[in-house]
Amino acid sequence: MIPFPVRALMTGAFTIALSTPVSGALAASAVPAGTSAGTVDAPSPQTRADLAQSMRGEAFANASYRLYAAQAQREGLPSVARLFERTADVELGEHFKEGAALSGLVGDDAANLRTAMAGETYESQKLYPGFARQARADGESTAATLFSEISRDEGGHARAFGTALRAVESGQGNVPAPPKAKPVQVPQGPPKVHAQQTKTNLDTAMHGEALAYAKYQQYAEHSKNPAVAKLFRGSADVELHEHFADTADMAGFVGTTRANLTKAIAGERYESQTMYPTFAKRAKAAGDNQAAALFSNNAEDEAGHARAFQQALDRLP
Repeated sequence: MIPFPVRALMTGAFTIALSTPVSGALAASAVPAGTSAGTVDAPSPQTRADLAQSMRGEAFANASYRLYAAQAQREGLPSVARLFERTADVELGEHFKEGAALSGLVGDDAANLRTAMAGETYESQKLYPGFARQARADGESTAATLFSEISRDEGGHARAFGTALRAVESGQGNVPAPPKAKPVQVPQGPPKVHAQQTKTNLDTAMHGEALAYAKYQQYAEHSKNPAVAKLFRGSADVELHEHFADTADMAGFVGTTRANLTKAIAGERYESQTMYPTFAKRAKAAGDNQAAALFSNNAEDEAGHARAFQQALDRLP
């Protein structure tokens, strides 16, 4: 994964949503496959915080590795591209998904739409306008324009989720059609900004967009309403393929495949040797045995990822 100090940056409504206490029907809806609802207790506050941190990292790794895979393809390294893609699939389809189940991330359609609308409203009215003002103050006009564009998009998402929520709750009206993403390519390149605060804001934006993608995919997977599922999937695609990609491009996030592998190895080693063992130890002490087992399993997986990335790095010409 991506080194922890980079991945840890996350603010605003997404953090709030991940730290909301879970109980009752919400907890039951998020039980891991093969586990009965009655056997899952709400995790302790510390375990919940660790699960939230884990999910932020897994979502960011998924998004990052997909950009690294595309760069490997551009360099004529298809085997490395496949390795990044496979690893991204594990981070999202196993680690994020299992953490989401234990944390009670997913509710019913109305609850998920309400959470998504609140997050998009915060981003469109507070987060991105603030980033745009800071970029203008920094003399970073191109970044300011990008932040303003994303703000407008998120406002549109908030309105669409609100319309869908009213339709779901009232049984009347239609769920809006999903937005269509316009994929952005992110080749290797230096940062397009120089001011440190705008660089930090780009990093925060990337984490938020990666997390939104992962959350909306989970909401879509658990939706009972096909139109709502399509709305979440379409919105997720915009968050990943446009917003995450645009901010990554401006931040100069993608390096050469050699540099990308080196960064990925450092992140995976940190998680396997330090972060997840610490989380597992704390969860076990709190009596959160399912979370402790999940963290331990993740540590083993990340160690395997680090080895695979190191082998790929060693084989580069």
